[in-house]
Amino acid sequence: MERLNIGRRAFLAGAAGLAAMGSFALPARADTLDEIKKRGKILIAVDLGSPPFGMNDANMQPTGSDVESAKLIAADLGFPLEIVQVTSPNRIPFLLTGKADLVMASFSVTDERKKVIDFSDPYGVIQIVVAAPKSVAVKDLKDLVGKRLGTTRGSSNDKEATTQAQGAEMVRYDDDATLITALVSGQVNIMASSPQVMAAVNARRPNDPLEIKLVLKTNPYAAGLRKGDDALREAVNKVIATNLKNGKLNEIYTRYNGTSLPEDMLK
Repeated sequence: MERLNIGRRAFLAGAAGLAAMGSFALPARADTLDEIKKRGKILIAVDLGSPPFGMNDANMQPTGSDVESAKLIAADLGFPLEIVQVTSPNRIPFLLTGKADLVMASFSVTDERKKVIDFSDPYGVIQIVVAAPKSVAVKDLKDLVGKRLGTTRGSSNDKEATTQAQGAEMVRYDDDATLITALVSGQVNIMASSPQVMAAVNARRPNDPLEIKLVLKTNPYAAGLRKGDDALREAVNKVIATNLKNGKLNEIYTRYNGTSLPEDMLK
């Protein structure tokens, strides 16, 4: 949701980290659910630099849709929650080295990541969109040819836009916060990022807001777990299914993201 960092900085660094993690054997671990029971609390990693998924409020207390979802899952599992703060690049290393039991950090489910870790069932989605002011005509990808398209360097947004928007002039910024500043100041007027980034931009340029022109991709996100943690994954999946059906996860997502989860996730 990858400082606003929904698209996530350091995609290349993260990819390198995935490769590195796959290059050595990790020591065998006891069943994580048993470890949680013995410890008496669950450690869930959240990126607190990634609004609206994770952030600190005015009192410096963790909040956001991932924070609230983590609280809900921990409570339904029957354990006190300890939030472990992570960044986009160290989400997988923290998980694999046992610093966290779960990662809930707008963690998009990808084939590359599934080679290294397991995922729960999805509990949210992140869209990759092209957005621009109403005055800018963008009806399809061909309309982006020759136009400056701002995105976050090395992010999944960057990767998808570069692949699909052939002929666009890609303008890459180091993180979402810098991209937002560029869009507010007029350095660039079209973005490839998420609706959450667009909302942050529009809050600072209300007289000429951006609107979604194209949806490039919709990525589900889920809780990341270590491979082989089948008992924990089964327990987490039951909690997710229950709270999607009863509407609690959708209420959290809507409260922080300003839109509902897709209908097919709520069935």
